[in-house]
Amino acid sequence: DVVNSHPGLSFLKEASEFHSRYITTVIQRIFYTVNRSWSGKITCNELRKSNFLQNVALLEDESDINQLTEYFSYEHFYVIYCKFWELDTDHDLYIDRKDLARHNDHAISNRMIERIFSGAVTRGRKAQKDGKISYADFVWFLISEEDKKTPTSIEYWFRCMDLDGDGALSMYELEYFYEEQCQKLDNMAIEPLPFEDCLCQMLDLVKPQCEGKITLHDLKRCKLTNVFFDTFFNIEKYLDHEQKDQFSTLRDGEGESQEISDWEKYAAEEYDILVAEEAASDQWNDGYEAELNPVDHQKANVLKYQMEKRPFFEMPSHLADVDLDEYDYDEDFE
Repeated sequence: DVVNSHPGLSFLKEASEFHSRYITTVIQRIFYTVNRSWSGKITCNELRKSNFLQNVALLEDESDINQLTEYFSYEHFYVIYCKFWELDTDHDLYIDRKDLARHNDHAISNRMIERIFSGAVTRGRKAQKDGKISYADFVWFLISEEDKKTPTSIEYWFRCMDLDGDGALSMYELEYFYEEQCQKLDNMAIEPLPFEDCLCQMLDLVKPQCEGKITLHDLKRCKLTNVFFDTFFNIEKYLDHEQKDQFSTLRDGEGESQEISDWEKYAAEEYDILVAEEAASDQWNDGYEAELNPVDHQKANVLKYQMEKRPFFEMPSHLADVDLDEYDYDEDFE
């Protein structure tokens, strides 16, 4: 109904094949934020506690769909789908381990990639059996990867790092992921910090309540969970954090409530890059398009992709199931 009736999406009427992609993205974002139990079914209580109905009400008053950044932004969808499109080389709306490993120039460790495909955070038993994840699962991955401070994101990465599923991260589990980081740093001719020193830093950062293990509750109390997670499985972001001084990192953590989220920053930056790249390529073909503003330019892009890159719009055979296996430590979920 939003696709068919909202004025901010009127340009999509000429690209009906694109509708299902946008709808899938919005539905996944709704479940990502609202379905706090990870059950695949939104309860009345979860709906009450969320801001979803307020956002639906805003659809009546806000003509620019991109202002509704929580769920409905078309620009956010555009970024997510373009990132997926780069990885999905055969365009069947499923990607395997090698595809996902190419994300952000192999920034995510192989051990973490394996955990994502293990079923700890992905839906659909068939997809797990075939060793692939769906576009719907990628939505969860990308939002979690770019904003590691939200409750769902913390739960996402905690599930991946909790190898034995006992509801706590042991020193063994931290070392398991850090080993690959050390190998990557060696390959880059950077001397890695010994694990014992890294562990002391992380324990000082998180301040766990129980000695020798880090719980989900500990990480939700921590202001710098992004630094913690990046240390163990994202080499690029880990090096970025290392280049910052400790005080600026702490200031970033303290000021997070007053600023836009990490996800919104990422989506805005990536969208500008995508539009700039399209504008540069269009100058070779249609000089007048360079004068369009970003919104008009995006409308032109939809039509151009429809005509020139038809496989981009082919309908998937089916969407992934939304069942998710039960997980043991529900008491920490809000």
